[in-house]
Amino acid sequence: MSLERLYLDTLAETAEELPTSRARLLAAAASRRRPAPAAPGWAAPYAGRVAAMDALLASAERWDQVIVEGWTLQELVAHLAAKDGLLAAAIGAPVLGPPIGVNEALARTRELQDFGRDRTPVETRQFWREQADVVCARLPEVDPDQVVDTNGAPFAIRDHLLARMLETWIHTADAATFNGIRLPHPVAEHIHPAADFCARLVPWTMLLSGFDATSRSVRLTLTGPGGGDWHIPMDVSYVAEPYQGESTDVALTCDAVEFCFLLGGRGDDFTWDIDGDAALAADLLTAAPALSGP
Repeated sequence: MSLERLYLDTLAETAEELPTSRARLLAAAASRRRPAPAAPGWAAPYAGRVAAMDALLASAERWDQVIVEGWTLQELVAHLAAKDGLLAAAIGAPVLGPPIGVNEALARTRELQDFGRDRTPVETRQFWREQADVVCARLPEVDPDQVVDTNGAPFAIRDHLLARMLETWIHTADAATFNGIRLPHPVAEHIHPAADFCARLVPWTMLLSGFDATSRSVRLTLTGPGGGDWHIPMDVSYVAEPYQGESTDVALTCDAVEFCFLLGGRGDDFTWDIDGDAALAADLLTAAPALSGP
């Protein structure tokens, strides 16, 4: 599916009961840019969220008010460009803007926020989108299972793309909420790989949060479009797999989108159904956002 189609789907899926938001997004269509070179299918979740964010930015009316992390919308977009640029460097794609000083997200964010001080919002949007485009253009030439290190995180390239999808998705939601626009969630086939990535991160969130649960295991059932059922050993030397009837210490059930947002640090009102060890469930909930952040 092309980015052009993903962009148009984002506009078309806007609920009819939200006429103001829909009108603003449709009006923005006239300013949409040429779609980027087609990314491979495994990168479609990221490409889709880039298209959705671009649609939102085309209709944004205020760029100078704080959205999240103390950043204005313009500074937030610079942050997304910074993270995309770090990935670009790791996969051999062009890095736009000033040379990377430090391979670290906040340091690069500050570099691009400073770089954009005298740029207009339109220029900042274009800069971010062009950086995302060159990442997409490079992807057909890379091995998605190759492990690369960006911002101190050694992941397969396909997982880095899922991480970029999640962050772009979450920050699109941040900006949409602030601007009074409700965009549709990604399609189910894009949510599922993101949910799978989040399920595989759960043992790492526990480890990074200092919880010793290496002998334990969890059944995680995610409901709604893109959901699924996982068996997750808490020992990081194992990988979460589809649930096949294994005995676990706790079974947790929640919405797939809400779970992704929980791991992205947006779980203030999060709840799940618990069957089994409630203390382990509480530790999992506390640890879940450990990998989130700017």
